[in-house]
Amino acid sequence: MEAKKSPKADLNKKSSLFLAIGLLASLSITFAAFEWKHYDKGIIMDLGMITDDFDDLIEIPPTEQLPPKAPPIQQPIVIPIPDDEDIDPDIDIVIDVEVLEKTEIADLVFEDQPDEIVSDEPFLIVEDPAEFPGNGWNKFLNENLKYPRQAQRMGIEGSVDLSFVVAADGSLSDIEVTRGIGGGCDEEAIRVLKSSPKWIPGKQRGVAVKSRMAIRVKFRLN
Repeated sequence: MEAKKSPKADLNKKSSLFLAIGLLASLSITFAAFEWKHYDKGIIMDLGMITDDFDDLIEIPPTEQLPPKAPPIQQPIVIPIPDDEDIDPDIDIVIDVEVLEKTEIADLVFEDQPDEIVSDEPFLIVEDPAEFPGNGWNKFLNENLKYPRQAQRMGIEGSVDLSFVVAADGSLSDIEVTRGIGGGCDEEAIRVLKSSPKWIPGKQRGVAVKSRMAIRVKFRLN
């Protein structure tokens, strides 16, 4: 005969609930076991009053250091110098020179001062600068300067700066181009300057000296 159970008494339907309750209980017990803290009371745990045998601390008063005393001022010792030597106020001056009426006194001759030694190095700045004779430098350029054909074909124009030395006799030397424009203009400017007559030399304290000069030659296309 097959046994019959009522649906309310069937425990298989609640097996999942019982399993969840069991897992939750076991996890709770495991977690409580890990988090459980137990302290053993030992000798160190007795935190009673500690009796110390330290001596009472003595408060040391602050010491004041007095400033050092200034050294005594020593007065200078005055040593008297005995004045044993008597100076005779009456001094006889004897001039052993006989001046007669016929004695001739030689005239004083002032020798000429030697000329100032002029250095071989040219002066950069002088009191009276050197200049072209007659102040006709522009006229001299217009009559002697030739525009290079190469510069005309290339359309080159501008200014050529020259540096040169004027000797004490007015001759020119050490002609250099300090700023050129090319196209044959630099060489033409040097040629014209070399062909110029002697210049009036510069003077320093009235003496003709060697000096360095600078000049500009302009090239303009018409």
